[in-house]
Amino acid sequence: MIGIVGAGAFGTALAVALGQAEREVTLWARDAAHVDRMARTRRNADRLPGVALPETVTVTAEIKDLSGCAAVLLSVPMQTLAGFLADHRGALDGLPLVACCKGIDLGTGRGATAIIAETCPNAIPAILTGPSFAADIARGLPTALTLACADTAVGARLQPLLSTPALRLYRSEDVRGAEMGGALKNVIAIASGVVIGAGLGDSARAALMTRGFAEMVRFAQANGAETETLSGLSGLGDLVLTCTSELSRNFRFGRALGRGEGFDPAITVEGAATARAVAKRTETLDFEMPITTMVAALIDGQCSIEQAAQALLARPLKEE
Repeated sequence: MIGIVGAGAFGTALAVALGQAEREVTLWARDAAHVDRMARTRRNADRLPGVALPETVTVTAEIKDLSGCAAVLLSVPMQTLAGFLADHRGALDGLPLVACCKGIDLGTGRGATAIIAETCPNAIPAILTGPSFAADIARGLPTALTLACADTAVGARLQPLLSTPALRLYRSEDVRGAEMGGALKNVIAIASGVVIGAGLGDSARAALMTRGFAEMVRFAQANGAETETLSGLSGLGDLVLTCTSELSRNFRFGRALGRGEGFDPAITVEGAATARAVAKRTETLDFEMPITTMVAALIDGQCSIEQAAQALLARPLKEE
C-alpha cells in the first residue's frame, strides 16, 4: 500500500495515477469534512476538477492509517513540512518518506530530505521531483520525474512501486541535487514571469532562464550537489516547464508582479520563500546570485521592476 499525505492537486493527482495503475493507495487529508466529501463523491472538485478517484484509493483523516504503508509520499507545502512531521512523527518514523514539495525551508535553510532526516531519524528520506503539472498526471499524460534516494536499495524498490505506464521515474542517488533543482527553478520561474508581465519580451526571458540556470548550478554545487543532476529532469527540465507555462503558479505570480497586479494569497508560491531563504545566504557565499537576490527584493517591495532590470543590465560584461 502507498500512502499520500496531502489532498491538494498534486497529492490527489498522484493518488489517481497510482490508483489507476491498480496500486492500493491511502490518501490522507487533515480536514475531516473534506475527506468525507471526497469519499462520498469520489472527487476532489476544489483542487482537481473533472477527475474521479479510482476504487483502489481510500481517503482518510486518520494518520495512523498510513503506518503500514510501503512508502508515504509527502505532498504538503515546503514551509509546513517540518511542522507536519513534528506533529505526526510517531506514525511515520521508520517508513520510506518521499518528499513531493519543492523549496527551501525559510526558517532553517534546509531542504525537504534534511528536515525528514532530522525530524524522523528512523525514516528513509527520498524526493520525487521534476517537470510536472497535477492535471497532466491525473489525466494520464506522459510525465517523467526524478526519484532521488541516497539509499540505493530503497530507491530501486521505490522506482517500480511509484512508476506507472504514463508516469516514468528516473532514479538518482543525488538527493541534494534533485532538491536544489526543484527549489531554485521556482525562483527563476518567478523572474521569468516578471519579465513577461513587464513586457520585456521572450528574448529577455530566454536570457534570464539561461543565466538563472547558471545560478542554480553554482548554488547547488556549493551545497554538495552533482552538476549532472541539475542538467536533468529535476533541474533543467523543470526549469523549462515552469518558466514557459501559464499553468505554473510561480510563473503566474511573477507575471502578476511584473504587471503590478495582486495575486491570490491562498495559492502556494514556493519560489517566494525559497528566494528569501537563498538571499539570506548570499552574504556567506563566494559568488553572487543576482537574479535570485533581485526576485527576493521585488517580492519584499525593496525595489521596482525598473530598478531590478537596470541593476541586472548594468552588471559587468564578462565571459560566459
